[in-house]
Amino acid sequence: MGLKKEKKPVSRMLATTGNDRHEGRGCDGLIRELDSDDASNRRWAARDLGTHPKAAEALLSHLATESVHPVREALFDSLQQIGGEIVIVGLITVLRSEDAELRNGAIEVLQSMPEGVALHIIELLNDQDSDVRIFAIDILQVLAHPDTPTWLLSVLKDETHINVVATAVDRLAEVGTSEMVPTLEALKIRFPNEDYLAFAVDAAISRIEEV
Repeated sequence: MGLKKEKKPVSRMLATTGNDRHEGRGCDGLIRELDSDDASNRRWAARDLGTHPKAAEALLSHLATESVHPVREALFDSLQQIGGEIVIVGLITVLRSEDAELRNGAIEVLQSMPEGVALHIIELLNDQDSDVRIFAIDILQVLAHPDTPTWLLSVLKDETHINVVATAVDRLAEVGTSEMVPTLEALKIRFPNEDYLAFAVDAAISRIEEV
């Protein structure tokens, strides 16, 4: 996303654009710059920290306090670039945020880390919070992992919350196989009064059988 063009002194522009912004700005200096009053400075610092793995915790901590959208995007981009367990665990914590933009950003980054997220997906699918379980299924929507269909099938067998089940059915329609049809059909018996679920099950089965 481009920055809004403004008339600025030449010295100011050199300090925050191009390769000049790297001069004298190591990891520690960039982390301090995340607290700048200037959103443009924070954005550049967040972007440049993507090459500093040890900045992961600082980037995560600033997600909760940063309110400017382009800066948040830069924070998420750098966290995705850094990756690793610290980032994954930190973003899983963000799933409990009341801020929808933060949650969606965390989900998007987690979707790009299939192997690391795989170590946590069972825990997420069994979380006490039904919203977190739904977010876990959202992550599975595009998570490029071979066990995704199996994880979703386990949700259909064990889950009792109707919204979580319905979300899993929608996702399974995209990755399910014919062997899963009996489990899908059984949902209409388990939830006999849920017309929407019955419709979703029929739609999923129809899509699976077309493949």
